[in-house]
Amino acid sequence: MAERQTAEPAIHDVRQEGRLEAHVDGVFAGVIVYFALDEEPHALVAVHTVVDADHEGRGIAGALVRELYAMAAREGVPVVPLCPYAAKWAERHPDEAPLPSDEVVGAARRQLAATPGLW
Repeated sequence: MAERQTAEPAIHDVRQEGRLEAHVDGVFAGVIVYFALDEEPHALVAVHTVVDADHEGRGIAGALVRELYAMAAREGVPVVPLCPYAAKWAERHPDEAPLPSDEVVGAARRQLAATPGLW
């Protein structure tokens, strides 16, 4: 029996909604929900990662987190991984996921607490 080949996910930043969405062959496969810190210190804050059940186990969540870190690097800001999956991914990939400062983590937690609808 031949293994099923899966296309690499296409990842799109839907910044106005605070979402990175993954699509495989044009079909929604997963999302990482994030927000940008409003004030200094700026950062992208990952709060929730979900992969559609039909696409689990195919590296979609990891691809989403990796792209969030890459996007933050391009913007010159850190990532605060408040999402448990993103935090675990960052632990496993320290070369791709630099630790944010305590100041940035604190600012992210305060903004999330003050704005519960962020995710």
